[in-house]
Amino acid sequence: MRIAVTGSIATDYLMTFPGRFAEQLVPDQLDRVSLSFLVDELEVRRGGVAANISFGLAQLGLTPVLVGAVGQDFDGDYRAWLSRHGVDTSGVHVSELKHTARFLCTTDQDQNQMASFYTGAMEEARFIELAPLAERHGALDLVVISPNDPEAMLRHTVECRQLGLRFMADPGQQLARMDGAQVRKLVDGARYLITNDYEKALLETKTGWSNDEVLDRVDTRITTLGPKGSVIETSDGACIEVPAAPEQRREDPTGVGDAFRAGLLAGLSWQVSLERAAQIGSMVATYVLEHVGTQEYGLEPEGFLDRLGRVYGEVAAAEVAPHLGG
Repeated sequence: MRIAVTGSIATDYLMTFPGRFAEQLVPDQLDRVSLSFLVDELEVRRGGVAANISFGLAQLGLTPVLVGAVGQDFDGDYRAWLSRHGVDTSGVHVSELKHTARFLCTTDQDQNQMASFYTGAMEEARFIELAPLAERHGALDLVVISPNDPEAMLRHTVECRQLGLRFMADPGQQLARMDGAQVRKLVDGARYLITNDYEKALLETKTGWSNDEVLDRVDTRITTLGPKGSVIETSDGACIEVPAAPEQRREDPTGVGDAFRAGLLAGLSWQVSLERAAQIGSMVATYVLEHVGTQEYGLEPEGFLDRLGRVYGEVAAAEVAPHLGG
């Protein structure tokens, strides 16, 4: 399966606060919050939702096409890093005026996060067309529309419908910025819709659709629940609950959702069951949780299959093994 992943490409600035955000908030002063945190660490890492998903797919042996907009600062270490790890960067647009997007995130000791995002060159993603990419690669079997410049997300969705391309709607944090009409355009007709549980509720509020009405418009709905795992619902009434894979250690949650998506997409590409695909996603997500940085992990097939088998059973490992060369 040829997968194109559209969305943000960014540099992450990851910081650690050795306390609890909740203890810094004064309940009767929430209308005028002014907080400053002294952080212990600063990690500068490669990131961005689309880049993280693509990296994870490449770790699992696929060659995804990364589609997004960056600054000229990308055309050095970052492009080389992704290419060296198996990501096709031919769909990346380079801005002549703006820097690559920046993500600034502080995590407290309870794994709560406060973050901000500088758009930068990402707003030029709206000028990227999918048709030339599809022609260049022969075919695109699935297009992932992940958080990006909102106009780009809408344009890519329209193009997928016009070109008859299957797409996964992954609106993420951009749900907060979009109105109901825009969200409905992103979701309607998607082969897959993926959000976390908070985004699920927000999506239904903004669209005015119930869960059943959403399922009337998409084939499969995946909802991630953090440490509680994920739930998969299909338009034919099936509901599958998948527990989260336990981590060996906990370093930083940034990028865990992107890793889940990478594993899920790999499973879909391998044509395993939806349940198995979500199990693969959950297993990949633990690798990110165990590292600082969203692209700092490696997936060695033997170790990955061993962990997958111990959590989800030997049948799961046996089904995945051929796809990892095992």
